[in-house]
Amino acid sequence: MPDRKWSLQNEPASLENRSVRRVEDERLLIGKGRYAADQTPPNSLFAQFLRSPHAHAQITELDVREARRAPGVVAVYTAQDLEAGGVGALPCGWRISDSKGEPMVTPPHFPLAKDRTRHVGDPIAVVIAETKRQAEDALEAIAVEYDPLEAVVDAADASQPGAVQIWPEASNNLCCAWEIGEDSAVESAFEIASTIVPIELRNNRLVANPMEPRSIVASYDAGSKRYKLITCSQNPHSARATLANHILRIPENRVQVICGDVGGGFGARINVYPEDAALIWAAGRLERTISWTASRLETFQTDTQGRDHKTKAWLALDEDGHFLALRVRTLANMGAYLGQSGSAIASYYYAQLLSGVYRIPAIHCEVRLVFTNTVPIDAYRGAGRPEATYVLERLVDKAAQASGVDRVALRQRNFISRDAFPYTTPLGLTYDCGDHEKTLQAALVGCDYVSLQDRKKAAESRGLLYGFGLATYVEIAGAYPARITRQYGSASGRSESAHVRVHPGGTVSVFTPMQANGQGHETSFAQLVAERLCLNMDDIEIVEGDTDRTPLGRGSAASRSLVVGGTALARALDKIVAKAQKIATYLLNCNEDALIFHDGFFETVDKRGRISFREVSKAAYDGIGFPLDEIEPGLEAIAFFEPENWTYPAGCHACEVEVDPETGQVRIAKLVAADDVGNVVNPMIVHGQIHGGLAQGIGQALFEDCIYEAESGQLITASFMDYAIPRASDLPMFDVELCPTPTSLNPFGAKGCAEVGSVGIPPAIVNAVLDALQPYGVETIEMPLTPERVWRAIQHGAATQTTDKRRAPR
Repeated sequence: MPDRKWSLQNEPASLENRSVRRVEDERLLIGKGRYAADQTPPNSLFAQFLRSPHAHAQITELDVREARRAPGVVAVYTAQDLEAGGVGALPCGWRISDSKGEPMVTPPHFPLAKDRTRHVGDPIAVVIAETKRQAEDALEAIAVEYDPLEAVVDAADASQPGAVQIWPEASNNLCCAWEIGEDSAVESAFEIASTIVPIELRNNRLVANPMEPRSIVASYDAGSKRYKLITCSQNPHSARATLANHILRIPENRVQVICGDVGGGFGARINVYPEDAALIWAAGRLERTISWTASRLETFQTDTQGRDHKTKAWLALDEDGHFLALRVRTLANMGAYLGQSGSAIASYYYAQLLSGVYRIPAIHCEVRLVFTNTVPIDAYRGAGRPEATYVLERLVDKAAQASGVDRVALRQRNFISRDAFPYTTPLGLTYDCGDHEKTLQAALVGCDYVSLQDRKKAAESRGLLYGFGLATYVEIAGAYPARITRQYGSASGRSESAHVRVHPGGTVSVFTPMQANGQGHETSFAQLVAERLCLNMDDIEIVEGDTDRTPLGRGSAASRSLVVGGTALARALDKIVAKAQKIATYLLNCNEDALIFHDGFFETVDKRGRISFREVSKAAYDGIGFPLDEIEPGLEAIAFFEPENWTYPAGCHACEVEVDPETGQVRIAKLVAADDVGNVVNPMIVHGQIHGGLAQGIGQALFEDCIYEAESGQLITASFMDYAIPRASDLPMFDVELCPTPTSLNPFGAKGCAEVGSVGIPPAIVNAVLDALQPYGVETIEMPLTPERVWRAIQHGAATQTTDKRRAPR
């Protein structure tokens, strides 16, 4: 007998809040997944891109004649070829404005660099040949000469007067000087404050590195005059819109985008990339199928990257430890070009979360978005929310030290209380619900906080330093409410849809524009259908990843799969049940209000009439037993959903660390994530999503750092030999505590869970390490907390203490 907790074979629901085993895992684990590169048909051509070895250079010569004559080469294209072919630039999806209402500087981003390259890996030409090896060999035959220019990779350096200009229209490389909040209110609060706590932070740059490198299979059918792109995207319909409207400039119905299994997204798969644009155009030009898969080096050099902030912040408190005001000044590195959402992430998605879980009456934030000779910055798991939480939670810990108030008590003193919801922050967000005391207490209990001193003493007896850290957070999920984001400069709406088709035999196909890249849609969505229609999950098919088969939608990003896509699905299911019930009233010869649907049957209240959902499904297509002039045959429905607000997951992450003072090695001894993600459909999947976010948050805190050489702009961390991601042995056991306060913004009460792990844990780890290093007087340390960096902080602290003792009067 199977374990009923995990198996769902032939078992109808109730399924919500059940840990049902993921149905997609079997094919993925036995190598039967269908990734983009797996869908390369026989006789395809293969592409390779010539990329700039310079971070900044003028192209003085580009001769591809010899390459075009190379064995097996079918075509070589440059920017001039694409321009002559009418290929457009890659669009930026958000156009923000500065405090004066002036729009940000938006330079063009063409698929191939035309006259100048602006980061290492910038594509210059594409070779298309009969084999991949022939395409690689032909790259060597391209004659290209550069006039190297000075490069700048740091946002602070790029902002200085006299710094090299990356774009002539962006003076001092400034994309936009954006701000939010009332500076005058902050200034007034600072004048009466008892304490003002400053901090200066760096939020390190990260590389997403999904398991599956970017892959493309582009083709064109001359008979139908239609293009097809098989790729690994998080949002196929958005990719189709970009390719049709901006790149090829043709009607959208002439472009099909297909995504199979996607080996990780993390935000880096939201964008349409230069390679997508160049190859779909080339496929039409050649009327051949073209395949390309990025190398891991190309992943490092070309996939959009995340974070990279430099921030100064000040928190004002009164004499009782209540927060009065917050001022933040941030330099946000945008890279060489603007990505799909990079400008919004550095502004609205970041700054609007600076109130966090606290009552802070006045907040003002200024963000200077700056161009540099680096890969573009865009969405990476959490996208703005981890940056905001890091600033706030590091600052609150420092404020606790400065004011002499216990760090737990200081947070409690300034929490937005449960009875204060809905709560509107001074930056304009309206949190609908939450219970921050509940998640804090869950984290403290999970860590056995009352016994902390015992564990510290035990560690000290082994020659180790022991520290405790925590961070509370709130984030936004369920993107994107159009009524809000249009005010921010979003170029399009973000409604979601679902199409449900009930077949005559009572089985169901769900067509959703959401796109799984690890979230378990085939399981969670099937659970929702099985619960609503009282079916077995084996009878439910989830179809996604094909713009020809699925209705219009905006895919998977910002934890929106369930709260937005699932809501559209719920509305479509309601329409199915309503129509089926109407048909059942005729089949049972009763009034509609005398009929109820439960356990897979429509039954009269007096229990004299009963008919199964499957029987109604068959009757719906037969057209027998109900008036066709009143009810159309068939049983399917489409529904759309536009969210009225974001949802607001929140929580508290706490951890304990051991630090070896001899080596600087940090080990996470205990980690508790107490998260309010609202109601849960499948706890196992939710725990998995949170585990993934925690792993990436730990990676940022302890291991990962994307580094460019300052003078040349070369990417130093361009492989896994130099860029460290955490391995299984680096991660502790995760204790995840779910503390829901259901939202009313969707029928499930769900808030979203995919990004919370990456939001709260980095500041908790840094706070814990600084707590451990208190004996050495270490007050700040930059992420990632590598052994060398921690060891040097200890040595510097020890030396400073020794010097201070020598200087002290006897």
